[in-house]
Amino acid sequence: MFEQQRAPDRQIRAAQTETTVRVYQAYSPAIADAALEKQTFVEPFNRDRMTWIKPSFRWMAYRCGYGRKPGQERILAIDITRAGFEWALGHAALSHPRRDQPKDDWRRELKTSPVRIQWDPERDLHHTALNFRAIQIGLSGEAVDHYADEWITAITDVTPVMRDISGLLATDQLHKAVKLVPHEPPYELSADLARAIDATG
Repeated sequence: MFEQQRAPDRQIRAAQTETTVRVYQAYSPAIADAALEKQTFVEPFNRDRMTWIKPSFRWMAYRCGYGRKPGQERILAIDITRAGFEWALGHAALSHPRRDQPKDDWRRELKTSPVRIQWDPERDLHHTALNFRAIQIGLSGEAVDHYADEWITAITDVTPVMRDISGLLATDQLHKAVKLVPHEPPYELSADLARAIDATG
């Protein structure tokens, strides 16, 4: 059953092509409409704040409550270049030290890195925490500029799909809801990148 799959503890899973990877964000209608029109993030999007991108559709559903949380009513799928995605991973500091990392080195990374990475428990469609993790990637400073100006290749509104899934779950139709979840195979990482972000698969 899809909802009960077991995966490596920290593994990036994402919808992807040979050149792009899909991430998700949820915003207010004003930010979402502007982004859809321009196919990048423009005002009222604020580049001065850290912006978090999430490759996991199910974790995004959990985070925004299927679009029910204020300011997160619209869910966007953002396709970005693999090169940009891997630049972000390569310029990131973890929210917690790597298992083999001295704390002083980690604190220095936190101060100087424009990207922050968190590994949070993945969620099923009912928002229950699973026994493996999903990656969240926080972009700030130059990383936000690269994201908005260079990496984005397409922005799609997936709010209707989120709402359809929520409606199916509300009527005990999990078997139908699961079929609407995008396929997210493992994203292959180089050994160096995997070590840098403390990935395990």
